[in-house]
Amino acid sequence: MDIGLVGLGKMGGNMRTRLRNAGITVVGYDRNQEISDVKSLAEMVKKLPSPKVVWVMVPAGDITRSTVEKLITLLDEGDVIVDGGNSRWTDDEIHAALAKKKKIGYVDCGVSGGIWGLENGYALMAGGTKKDIAKVQPAFDALRPEGDSGFVHAGRIGAGHFSKMVHNGIEYAMMQAYAEGFELLEKVDMVDNVTAVFDSWRQGTVVRSWLLDLLVKALEDDPGLSKIRGYADDSGEGRWTVEAAIDNAVPMHVIAASLFARFTSRQDESPAMQAVAAMRNQFGGHAVQAAAEAGHDPKDA
Repeated sequence: MDIGLVGLGKMGGNMRTRLRNAGITVVGYDRNQEISDVKSLAEMVKKLPSPKVVWVMVPAGDITRSTVEKLITLLDEGDVIVDGGNSRWTDDEIHAALAKKKKIGYVDCGVSGGIWGLENGYALMAGGTKKDIAKVQPAFDALRPEGDSGFVHAGRIGAGHFSKMVHNGIEYAMMQAYAEGFELLEKVDMVDNVTAVFDSWRQGTVVRSWLLDLLVKALEDDPGLSKIRGYADDSGEGRWTVEAAIDNAVPMHVIAASLFARFTSRQDESPAMQAVAAMRNQFGGHAVQAAAEAGHDPKDA
């Protein structure tokens, strides 16, 4: 199989290597010419035999949209575009409709595995028609982990990214639970070695997971995590998961709370908790701390 791969960053670059290790011919394009195989999208497309398969692995949003729109002008009937980034499923429906006008196939594929995917393989969740999925299947088989799991044809166009979105929402909640447990274990004057406690959970317990393995590794590298600021961004999927839950009247207490916790992490001082402290003082005379007492200079707010 030959495949074009657009975007050769941390994920895309490793995917190119894994595909090539499996015997697939990859023509990679990146705006960074130092890592690109070709100078342009047009040159990449020209080097591929028909029917052509081009996998897009760039950030979601405007960059993906412009790349897909450009590819539609370069590809022909029977070719297939795969969006392997973290696009919103509603964008897939728009892109697929544009591609269909030229009889170009479209597959959306949620990809999970991060920087470890080169070695361990990537979990893949694909959406699209059976015909288009079949054209990409050799690449899916090369990228997926060994074993029976790790790849799913989730459903129609959009189903792949929708599945990956929910996956990431669950990931938010799992990480938040581990994080809160870590804080409590650190807080009490009882546990001698928090890292060892987490490490003990990695075998035989119902909470063992790869995320737990990664947390233990982080704690081994930096016990107490004193070198890391408590700031956590969100890349979009958590928000979209909660929005979809609202649209479909699905209770999502834990995932929503984990998303809001990330918002809290970005505040040097919580305006909401300042208001709570003020109200407690007003109705009950409860003591309040001046910002400076709490180790925070009001001028920095």
